[in-house]
Amino acid sequence: MPNIRKKQHLGLIGMLLIAVAFTGLQLTAVTGRASPDAKNYVSYALSLSGESREEAGRRAIAYSCDSGQHASLSPVPWTNRKAVGESEEQCVRRLNDSVAYWSRHGNTSGMTAPFANQRFMAIFEARPGYPLFLVPFIAVFGITWGLWLAGLVIALAGSVCVLLTLRAAGASRRAGLAGQALYLALPTGTVAMNPLSDGLSLALGTAVVLGCVLLLRDRPRTDGASGTGGRPGSWAAAAGPRTGAALIAGGLVLMFLVRYSQALLLAAALAGVLLVRAGWLRRKRRQFTPVLRAAALCAGLTVCIYAGAHLLGWPMGEDSAQDLLTHHYQRPDLPNPWPEFFVQEGVFWSAWLRRQITSPVLPVLLALSVWAMLKRRSVVLPIALAAGAAGLLNQAGHPNLGQLYGYRLIVFLWLLPALAIPLLLDRPARGASPVPAQPEKVGGGQRDGRVGVAQQPREGA
Repeated sequence: MPNIRKKQHLGLIGMLLIAVAFTGLQLTAVTGRASPDAKNYVSYALSLSGESREEAGRRAIAYSCDSGQHASLSPVPWTNRKAVGESEEQCVRRLNDSVAYWSRHGNTSGMTAPFANQRFMAIFEARPGYPLFLVPFIAVFGITWGLWLAGLVIALAGSVCVLLTLRAAGASRRAGLAGQALYLALPTGTVAMNPLSDGLSLALGTAVVLGCVLLLRDRPRTDGASGTGGRPGSWAAAAGPRTGAALIAGGLVLMFLVRYSQALLLAAALAGVLLVRAGWLRRKRRQFTPVLRAAALCAGLTVCIYAGAHLLGWPMGEDSAQDLLTHHYQRPDLPNPWPEFFVQEGVFWSAWLRRQITSPVLPVLLALSVWAMLKRRSVVLPIALAAGAAGLLNQAGHPNLGQLYGYRLIVFLWLLPALAIPLLLDRPARGASPVPAQPEKVGGGQRDGRVGVAQQPREGA
């Protein structure tokens, strides 16, 4: 027992050391992270705090323009890079003029300041979860430090969920810590720190992934024979299917309030992948009922998310297509946007593939992930595959060349390497051993009868 507690303490120390190292690195860039959309969320949060719409807009503009002065000048289009030669005063004047213009042209209501036309701002009005999350941080620490601390909490929470996911799936302690470190080092950590809804949506997505593993896994071995290099933590061992189902439902409900389109895609991707998995297990004459139940749960949540967004009148798929093709609704809507939208899809993905060839970090990581899926058996792998598919679907819904160098829309794809590659640190699961078990001695002789073949535990669903 003391040895087990010592190992658990070592795991906790490792987790804390990774978190402290990440925190220290993030202190080098407390500001300078704001994108053009950040001011929308800041003004929404300030309005929720009780400030007037005008004052909320003024403070959000001040933060955005100040952040732009500290931003790197590297060409990453989705971040808030100041125009060449634009001072902070010129930035404030430009945004104030924009607010005055749209106020005169009908944008006179809502929680966000009128930085654009009302139809475009409705996109951010439909994401109340992230501004609500920011309220206590901004109220206590101010805008700059509040946003930084909120991002840190979001990033660390997502990394811990990745660690717990791997441990709950039976991975070793070193694999779990590697997953945590990968999550923070990859663009998943970068996106989590930025003052946008994508990071909180991603953290909630990792909670959903953890719930899926808890819902589908076999109970972890406690005899140390699995080759994973240690028992899961006490929480991971104790949590069961009910906890998993609660994490799935609760995570997707909260994602609905933060970024409902990503919640819809994640739920749909999980339902699809788990349904295929259940069919494959049934064909192999293996237990498939738990997987089918999980697929049904995700499918039901998919329907609920879509119906909820529709009933609330939130922007849907065609609104997103019109937004792209009309430059944020500043031009007349197209009667049928889909032909032009699919042309944009082709343009974007061809450019994206060329980008991956010239900078093949993601392809290499995805290749390692495929290797892990071929060499390892783990309940986490199909779930990680579904999360990656949700990232691709989200990017496909926004084929904007301005996002070519960014990661935030496709960020769920990076969950696949963060969850799959650490499994390569563990020994592969072995099948039935061909060596017969030795007969046991009973008293002065040996037990007679059949000699069973030593078996590994059956593969988890």
